[in-house]
Amino acid sequence: MTENNVQAVPVDDSVGRDRAPHAGARTSRSGALVNWVMGRGTAMPAIVSLIAIALFFQWRSQYFLSPTNLGNLAVQITLVAIIAMGEVVVLLLGEIDLSLGSLVGVTAAILGVLMANYGLPWYLAVPIMILCGAGFGAFQGAWISLLGIPSFVVTLAGLMAFLGLQLWILGPQGTMSVFDPTIAAITGTTLPAVASWALAAGLVAAILGSTVAAIARRRRSARALALPLILSALALVVTALFNASRGVPTAFLLLLAMLAVGWWITERTVPGRHLFAVGGNAEASRRAGLPVSKIRLLAFTASGMLAAVGGLFAVSYNGSAGTLTGGGTLLLEAIGAAVIGGTSLIGGRGTMWSALLGALIMGGVSNGLDLMEADQPVKYMVQGAIVLFAVSLDTILRRRQSRGRQPGGARG
Repeated sequence: MTENNVQAVPVDDSVGRDRAPHAGARTSRSGALVNWVMGRGTAMPAIVSLIAIALFFQWRSQYFLSPTNLGNLAVQITLVAIIAMGEVVVLLLGEIDLSLGSLVGVTAAILGVLMANYGLPWYLAVPIMILCGAGFGAFQGAWISLLGIPSFVVTLAGLMAFLGLQLWILGPQGTMSVFDPTIAAITGTTLPAVASWALAAGLVAAILGSTVAAIARRRRSARALALPLILSALALVVTALFNASRGVPTAFLLLLAMLAVGWWITERTVPGRHLFAVGGNAEASRRAGLPVSKIRLLAFTASGMLAAVGGLFAVSYNGSAGTLTGGGTLLLEAIGAAVIGGTSLIGGRGTMWSALLGALIMGGVSNGLDLMEADQPVKYMVQGAIVLFAVSLDTILRRRQSRGRQPGGARG
């Protein structure tokens, strides 16, 4: 996973990409370690935390790492991860979206009404709800990008307004049941073992094949095989664990596909690199000729669209759209997941895979505490402590990195 740390905006296509340190720069070993953690290794604290959480809860409950529980956990985290993806997009700009939970609820209500009251088939109702989510996001993005109103204020207003719209759409009955086998299959089915092994084998072949080809063309060194080998082994192990129970969950596969597409857009396309550039330095980006307002508008449009996809998953999981859909701690868990996974709150650094890492940590802690029969207040306090620790770590490392880059900084 590649991280981005933008301090200045060049005028070529490499906007927002990592830069090698100046040849004359001298840093201490500790400074180099901090720079590595803040650069390509930003996800390492989350990975180490995830391993520690797994070992701790497996020690307290032998059921935690069982194939059945891992399969359930993979489905349970999908909604938080999808909403966290939308949050990552706006966090990369140094903005925040507080309306995503309400957007999940209102788009789920739209889907419920279209299918339950108007009898629309899923292949018409689902695109309409996703377009509505994108439209709601674009509406908020216009206030932020064109009028210059802070995103915190606009999306806070959106949180309340969309919640009211959700309640108005649902009406007095408060719940719309959705009985559709295709919708239910999103979170209620698994991939057959043969198909999952074939998919895993194809993924491993693609990962290793592309890396070997790059090495053969001398674009990468042989050491570049380390990460692809780890990812390939992880894909095979995860497939084996899921197949030991009910199979690979369809919802988890769809989540991985969305994460891969989101990663490619943000890391390998010019608009994606512009996200990092604007988040790193909006004024420098404007002077370099980047359409900053348009980028902000598109980011909030994408965030709203992902919230609508989250609404679809919520309806599939619950079999209905209700007044509680998208409520509770969903928004806070999504923001926490994005930050815990390695996305900076001040913009310019992060990756789509942060959403998955953070959702696994938040979901793993919640699941483990459930297995330990912990009370709900304890769960909230533990999750709050994790979010506070992640934000504090991000702030401390950012400050140390800034000191190391100043003239006359740390020297060995």
